[in-house]
Amino acid sequence: MPTLSPKASPKSPGGALTGIRVVDLSRVLGGPYCTQILSDHGASVVKVEPPMGDETRTWGPPFVEGTASYFLGVNRNKQDIVLDLSRPEGREAVLRLLADADVLVENFKTGTMEKWGLGFEDVLRERFPRLIHCRVSGFGGDGPLGGAPGYDAVAQAMGGLMSVNGDPASGPTRIGIPIVDMTTGLNAVIGILLALAERQRSGQGQFVEATLFDTAVGLLHPHAANWFVNGQVPVLAGSGHPNVVPYDKFETRSGEVFLGIGNDGQFRKFCAFVGAPELATDPRYASNGERNRNRIALRASIETLLADRDAAELCEGLLKAGIPAGPVNQLPQVLQHPHTLHREMVVEFDNGQRGLGIPVKLSRTPGSVHAAAPTLGQHTREVLLGLGYSSTEVDAMIEQGIARAP
Repeated sequence: MPTLSPKASPKSPGGALTGIRVVDLSRVLGGPYCTQILSDHGASVVKVEPPMGDETRTWGPPFVEGTASYFLGVNRNKQDIVLDLSRPEGREAVLRLLADADVLVENFKTGTMEKWGLGFEDVLRERFPRLIHCRVSGFGGDGPLGGAPGYDAVAQAMGGLMSVNGDPASGPTRIGIPIVDMTTGLNAVIGILLALAERQRSGQGQFVEATLFDTAVGLLHPHAANWFVNGQVPVLAGSGHPNVVPYDKFETRSGEVFLGIGNDGQFRKFCAFVGAPELATDPRYASNGERNRNRIALRASIETLLADRDAAELCEGLLKAGIPAGPVNQLPQVLQHPHTLHREMVVEFDNGQRGLGIPVKLSRTPGSVHAAAPTLGQHTREVLLGLGYSSTEVDAMIEQGIARAP
């Protein structure tokens, strides 16, 4: 276990979103990741789960006391209540939550909220005019694919990301993290923050939509930009870059490294560093355009130059010389790296659980990671009592299966 991981703060120090109240009806990844970011930066988030719980609680192993690590990684800093929204009493409790909420985040199938009498246009906008309603979905509510279910890998496939990831041997390949889900969550955060900023002027909330399909298509840079200009379908190039050379992975005697050489000056420095200054003056490699056209020959020369190098020493020296390079690290190397720990990108909770830190640093309102992911229904009683329900009413809701508590 890393010894330098900072302990999670026992209390939020007042993030940039302190005072913002969020009702989180979402599950799986895009929505929960969005609301975790909001909560990391001070927003008060109440996660409402169905009686069977968010399905990612079962997406393991590994498990911690019956809850999958997948759930733990995107649901910290939240209160958790369980309500059956298919029943009118559960929906009434949600309406009480929304009475003083700023943001609602959900990812139900299109039409579900409307069926329940919780649609933005026909109910929520009029009843709660300052409310920002954010919906995360696969394809949006309209268009040829409107209302269709979506998952990350499906969006990667349909949105073209798989077609530019992989090499000729592997064929189109899923990116190894749920990049579309997580970026959709980031887009949802951006949309919510934009709506909050606009509300300062107008006093009005609005509907925010973030879809997996739109996000996947929006990530197609530079391949889409290239196609708009030259009409050429991208080819699979492994770790290489379609526009920049050398921007690729190379073998050394002790492991793989990635060179990210983005301009002619860096290329000249690199050639000098590896003892081959003549490469920089070779007409085939004098500019990025020429290097791109002659990438196969250049790659062969670089492979020869790096074959007997030590990966760690090479990358350390290149970075000191101002040349972007890094070893291809395994996960333990990343999470135990001194710089990872220095940047507080690993945190530890009082219960011994660990998680990733906050990647966006603000100087005055840095936010905090102050509470591990909650157990199912951990705060049901506390939240319902705070909404004005009596203890007797809460007990009755739990007994009738409308709510659930430990």
